[in-house]
Amino acid sequence: MDAETSSTVRNVLFIMADQLRWDYLSCNGHPHLETPNIDALAARGVNFSKAFVQGPVCGASRMSTYTGRYVSSHGSFWNFVPLSIGVKTLGDHVRPHGVRCAVVGKTHVEADVEGAARVGLDISEGPGLLAMEGGFEPFARDDGTWPPGFKVQGNQYCDWLRSLGYESDNPWHDYANSARGANGEILSGWHLRWAEHPAAIREEHSETPYTTDRAIDFMREAGDQPWVLHLSYIKPHWPYVAPAPYNDMYNKEQIVPPVRSAAELQDQHPVLRGFRSYLPSQSFSRDEVREKVVPVYMGLIKQLDDQLGKLFAYLRESGRDQDTLIVFTSDHGDYLGDHWLGEKELFHDTAVHVPMLVVDPREQADATRGTVVDALVEAIDLAPTFLDALGLPAAPQWLEGRSLMPWLHGKPPGQWRQYVVSENSYAFRDDVRLPLNRPVDGCQMTMLRTEDWKYVHYEGLPPQLFDLRQDPQELEDLGRSDGHAAVREQLQGLLFDWFRNRKRLTTMAPQDIEAWNARELEVGINIGLW
Repeated sequence: MDAETSSTVRNVLFIMADQLRWDYLSCNGHPHLETPNIDALAARGVNFSKAFVQGPVCGASRMSTYTGRYVSSHGSFWNFVPLSIGVKTLGDHVRPHGVRCAVVGKTHVEADVEGAARVGLDISEGPGLLAMEGGFEPFARDDGTWPPGFKVQGNQYCDWLRSLGYESDNPWHDYANSARGANGEILSGWHLRWAEHPAAIREEHSETPYTTDRAIDFMREAGDQPWVLHLSYIKPHWPYVAPAPYNDMYNKEQIVPPVRSAAELQDQHPVLRGFRSYLPSQSFSRDEVREKVVPVYMGLIKQLDDQLGKLFAYLRESGRDQDTLIVFTSDHGDYLGDHWLGEKELFHDTAVHVPMLVVDPREQADATRGTVVDALVEAIDLAPTFLDALGLPAAPQWLEGRSLMPWLHGKPPGQWRQYVVSENSYAFRDDVRLPLNRPVDGCQMTMLRTEDWKYVHYEGLPPQLFDLRQDPQELEDLGRSDGHAAVREQLQGLLFDWFRNRKRLTTMAPQDIEAWNARELEVGINIGLW
């Protein structure tokens, strides 16, 4: 069934912010940060209050969201690990039905160039180019994070900045993500000490407004053709640099205190000890760093909210708000000093719990507008939700998530998941792996979280366990507690069940497998006939 005739939802606007914590929105309880435009989505739709990503780093998390599959299933375990051309993505599911699928902003998709070469695929155009882009038409892809001194050529944002007079081999770093000293010297955004200084760029030329404008350009160009647009904002991901006035809109008195205790540093889990020695953790464990950086992080979120107000105004003016499913989420959180950690990569809710707001414009969703759903949902639920909304085939042999449409339409499923799963590897962190003398392929970490418990399995090392009812801030690790051996055994059993039930038969739909025996008989294959 084509999208044109299937439903009143013709388009999907899939908005993702990078490294945005769940609790840094006013609709999710932040006491000082006001995000009225994001809050308006929660008022118009459903706020899924317990949404979790499948990997606590950009690449793995995004590949799960784009494929609807767990990290173990798609294999792109960390940043810069190629996504196999043999894995179907969202674009592969919608494009054959006349739906344009494009990206504005970041994807972190690493091209499987070797795989393409093996099958003789031309990656310069057509299907080959789309495969290298994770199934997205790169309308205005911009992954950012260009290092200082790096000559950036062929990046649309950098080229655009140069056209405006920001002369530099790397205007992304030198202007958009750096400040200026008293003598005009570059104060690099990679140095946290300069975070409170304004970026050396006009606000309307910074990354977030640029990304918003390109999204509006896409929607204007698309016209009446159905589309899925992945609008993927780079901020508030580091470098923590904001243009004026957002750089000093908040102050240290408005910072939420870090969630951490001195007891966490006693008898530490060996993997956590390694991550706490990592430079971002050392920095964010210092109050002076948090006092400079966290207000800027908040300012970047405020700028994002303001830009979303501009985007939503365009949707209303163009009438697209009436036929577009809107999702707002992030790819992971940011420790910001919680648990004596910086960055992400581990499995505290600080890192793996993300915002997820979904607005369905149809009348069937009227009864649930402004409600909060506290069922356990996963980022891999978005791809099947998009297909469901557009009236497209469900692709059950590929997708391991479940459509959220029943929740949106006020018809909660009779049975829902008991737990969520997230995975990562510390193989890429030598300061964690080498002291533990672990081989590269022995650094796998897997989290299983129920309503009551969080269990983290480490290959060759003790597990972690948290009692989420008694200890919702995850301050006491019970992974080696004698009194909790039975709980750990039970959760390990659930994790083993999960591993056994990954979807591996991807090249045939379930109904085709079911029909196989009848087909054999029809064509006269009678094995063992006497």
